[in-house]
Amino acid sequence: MYLVAEKKKEFFKEYGKSEFDTGSSEGQIALFTYRIKHLTGHLKINKKDLATERSLVRLVGKRRKLLDYLKRKDIERYRAIIKKLGLRK
Repeated sequence: MYLVAEKKKEFFKEYGKSEFDTGSSEGQIALFTYRIKHLTGHLKINKKDLATERSLVRLVGKRRKLLDYLKRKDIERYRAIIKKLGLRK
């Protein structure tokens, strides 16, 4: 499996408040971004995998909703996570 529990803890430790704070928006956005990159790579190889394509679209939508929420609540945290993850070129 490409995403083990230790890897998830690293994401939440680096982007969230702690490794046990799995509900933080920043941690979830970072995790979704990692999964999106993984699925994008998979789809480049397997172009006809429609189930994965659907999952990718759903993940992008979830990340978009979290980013919109963060932008509404705290613009500074939004800008920080965008810069840290390298989104929005």
